Amino acid sequence: CPVVLALKKSSVAMPPPADIVKVAIEWPGAFPKLMEIDQKKPLSSIIKEVCDGWSLANHDQFALQHADSSNFYITEKNRNEIKNGAILRLTTSPAQNAQQLHERIQSSSMDAKLEALKDLANYSRDVTFAQEFINLDGISLLTQMVESGTERYQKLQKIMKPCFGDMLSFTLTAFVELMDHGIVSWDTFSVAFIKKIASYVNKFASDISILQRSLAILESMVLNSHDLYQKVAQEITIGQLIPHLQGTDQEIQTYTIAVINALFLKAPDDKRQEMANILAQKQLRSIILTHVIRAQRAINNEMAHQLYVLQVLTFNLLEDRMMTKMDPQDQAQRDIIFELRRIAFDAESEPNNSSGSIEKRKSMYTRDYKKLGFINHVNPAMDFTQTPPGMLALDNMLYFAKHHQDAYIRIVLENSSREDKHECPFGRSSIELTKMLCEILKVGELPSETCNDFHPMFFTHDRSFEEFFCICIQLLNKTWKEMRATSEDFNKVMQVVKEQIMRALTTKPSSLDQFKSKLQNLSYTEILKIRQSERMNQEDFQSRPILELKEKIQPEILELIKQQRLNRLVEGTCFRKLNSRRRQDKFWYCRLSPNHKVLHYGDLEESPQGEVPHDSLQDKLPVADIKAVVTGKDCPHMKEKGALKQNKEVLELAFSILYDSSGQLNFIAPDKHEYCVWTDGLNALLGKDMLSDLTRNDLDTLLSMEIKLRLLDLENIQIPDAPPPIPKEPSNYDFVYDCN
Repeated sequence: CPVVLALKKSSVAMPPPADIVKVAIEWPGAFPKLMEIDQKKPLSSIIKEVCDGWSLANHDQFALQHADSSNFYITEKNRNEIKNGAILRLTTSPAQNAQQLHERIQSSSMDAKLEALKDLANYSRDVTFAQEFINLDGISLLTQMVESGTERYQKLQKIMKPCFGDMLSFTLTAFVELMDHGIVSWDTFSVAFIKKIASYVNKFASDISILQRSLAILESMVLNSHDLYQKVAQEITIGQLIPHLQGTDQEIQTYTIAVINALFLKAPDDKRQEMANILAQKQLRSIILTHVIRAQRAINNEMAHQLYVLQVLTFNLLEDRMMTKMDPQDQAQRDIIFELRRIAFDAESEPNNSSGSIEKRKSMYTRDYKKLGFINHVNPAMDFTQTPPGMLALDNMLYFAKHHQDAYIRIVLENSSREDKHECPFGRSSIELTKMLCEILKVGELPSETCNDFHPMFFTHDRSFEEFFCICIQLLNKTWKEMRATSEDFNKVMQVVKEQIMRALTTKPSSLDQFKSKLQNLSYTEILKIRQSERMNQEDFQSRPILELKEKIQPEILELIKQQRLNRLVEGTCFRKLNSRRRQDKFWYCRLSPNHKVLHYGDLEESPQGEVPHDSLQDKLPVADIKAVVTGKDCPHMKEKGALKQNKEVLELAFSILYDSSGQLNFIAPDKHEYCVWTDGLNALLGKDMLSDLTRNDLDTLLSMEIKLRLLDLENIQIPDAPPPIPKEPSNYDFVYDCN
């Protein structure tokens, strides 16, 4: 390209001042103009200068925009993003463009209208254009077109069905993009518009683009307005959404689950359980398991996130029981405890009501409650007054007793016949285990914006939490026996059980049976081996000579880690653009040049499958211009009002590069590992210490391996803490051989 060559040649000379940017400006039918833009001058005077160069009048009707695929307008706010070598385009101003499109989309010609809507869908991604179009009441015009569209073009729909579908698709795309900027409140839409969008979910099941945008609009309506939630909930039923999950398009399945999640999340507390019952009746879980989780294709990140959200919201239904204390005076609740005792000991209450039999019965109950492992033998109801886990623990115990009766009776009788000091208290264990499982699954916490940590096994059973408890209580009893524990060891046993559960969960078992089998392999003996191995890596070699050797080796290990981090930055990473109003698959890529001098970055249409070449990333940031790297709450994009609701997980993955006087490049890492790699790499480029947890772990691992390798020849040789004494000098040096 001659423009790019000319720009490259012009940039070989001395670098221009910081406020001067060398660019090329295009105008249809004219040769591109090379120009130096002074960032201190007003943008209007720069546009006037460009217009004068091409003898164009009315410069106030023109604007500059990026000539790349984004076509975003350049404004006073974003002009600092213009880089040396950028190619810009002189075009009509956003206000004039918005006015023209506003008129064109009302054209009587179907072809002209279709082309105008296509352009509108493209331009609406730019917030500058969006503001101008919205000022012309453009949103209302689009909603009117949607509300009246089907009736107006009912005849045309039969004759020109593809044209009608495209027109509606572009209309909905433009609407979604315009609303995504957060300029207009969602509360302004009519019931007629909602009815129309809801009807598209049924009518256009075969038109993927219309269906996808309709589902996206419904999700945003529910999430952004309480009034609209109520209206959408009346118009759309779970039964209407279910068929879209049974298709093969994963994107449609993702949007469908997103709508279900939104309805679930915004439902009032008293309606949430009712909705869960409807989902169960419609067999949502088994449909997701069959058509999504066990489908013959990989689950993408967005689908994994929606499944995680559904998992969290489902488990959050347990919060009410978890935070409900038992009322010792409530007979119905006390009957549950009686039922536990009855199942375990098969005892029938005596019909005799004499005072002697009452005392005898009380004594028998106290003895049985002690065998059941309750702390309060006289009134076990008092054991369930602590929240969490509250009544949820009792619910779990009853489920175990009824649905796994043989295992329940075996555990209770086995422990009641043991010596007191070695019996595993079933009641106390169940209460503490329920509390632990709630902590592991974060019951009661809102889902994270970025997490996609769902567990397939929880979608394999309608009562997955209760089944999870049943497996874990049997594990606890088994581990108790393996540890030969006593009541004093209770907390130690619970720590081991938690470790067993956590290690099994990290393998993401696909079913509860697979989870059970993972736990079988994680016996107490195996946990001890793992701990011992980890302890050897972390705590061994603490003698003074080894510490001195570590100190000597450490700089070269750190240099190795530094090179690895920089190599990863050269490979680059795809970052997701997150939006607080709705999640979207928008990506951008950033990578370091092989000479470690420049960061290349740019937007991507989709997540890359392989390496992204440097030349496809339009923007550059010289490493020499970087002033600082900040993380978490110090990041500019985390200080914005309501930025991602200051989500804790997002804060932990956020970092920013600060450059020039006010320039910034904001990141949200895809996961903690990438966050550590990038913050380490950027700090290394700036000559600062790498302080991440990943560096600390890598340093420990590599140091340990290097020490072990160097000490292989000294196996079974005791290394003294102090060096051996230096012998006295000999009386003469006659034995020395002079090589010279």
